[in-house]
Amino acid sequence: MPLGLPLGMPVFSPWNIVGNILFSALGYVAYSYGKTMGNWRVRGQGAVLMAYSYVVTDTLWLYAIGAALTGWVWYTRND
Repeated sequence: MPLGLPLGMPVFSPWNIVGNILFSALGYVAYSYGKTMGNWRVRGQGAVLMAYSYVVTDTLWLYAIGAALTGWVWYTRND
């Protein structure tokens, strides 16, 4: 464990930070689109896409879940 970090605090790699920013931005776009169109499902999906990266710390899972959630938003956006 690197010095100076409290116990239990995850150490983020640069790719993890890029994934957090990327999927949070995509979630914000989905949330804004859902708000503009009055579509509560897309709005909720955007909120989930913005928030899930606070729970997932592993880089591989971050990208896998982010890709799945983004596909879910894309697939159901016009229903």
